[in-house]
Amino acid sequence: MNRRRMPRALAALAVPVLAFALAGCSDDPNSIAAQAKDGSQKGYISGDGAVEIIPAAKRNKPVTLAGTTLDGDAWKLSEASGKVVVVNVWASWCGPCRTEAPELAKVWESYQGSGKPVVFMGINTRDNKASGIASAKKWGTNYPSLDDPSGELILGLQGKVTSPPTTLVLDQSGRIAARVNGEVKASTLTGLVDDVLTET
Repeated sequence: MNRRRMPRALAALAVPVLAFALAGCSDDPNSIAAQAKDGSQKGYISGDGAVEIIPAAKRNKPVTLAGTTLDGDAWKLSEASGKVVVVNVWASWCGPCRTEAPELAKVWESYQGSGKPVVFMGINTRDNKASGIASAKKWGTNYPSLDDPSGELILGLQGKVTSPPTTLVLDQSGRIAARVNGEVKASTLTGLVDDVLTET
């Protein structure tokens, strides 16, 4: 008799426990998603800077990317057709993003002066616009950034971005050719871009 009662008792206990756990998942202010939205770095984990290079024959279809920059200008990837595009995903609350900013600015300025067909576009994600504008100015990143407060734009990057900072190098067709998952160095980024530039 006890053997029959025990599973029922456990099942009865399990229902409210499960309901409580699910409620916690959806409303927990300490979740990483909630912390990202409110600007907290608690629980945030950045990538380790690992580099992924994708051979031309194995690249996915072109990325679809369009939005409004922090300055209020409309932009879409098709405007950069035929050029190598560097996409840097960042946020004002992301410490490694602040650290890598001078490296990105250095590479951007170098290509600006060279006249090579290279475009830089940031994506300020899960952030508020005012903080994004202030941080870009303070960090010296003068290239434009798309405003992505909800994180919707990074969902279209074919699963290559899980958290900031992440830097993607798109080839002349708009396909992802390389990724740096985490803080990027100027020498690494320059090498990746130059390699894609040499492709025919």
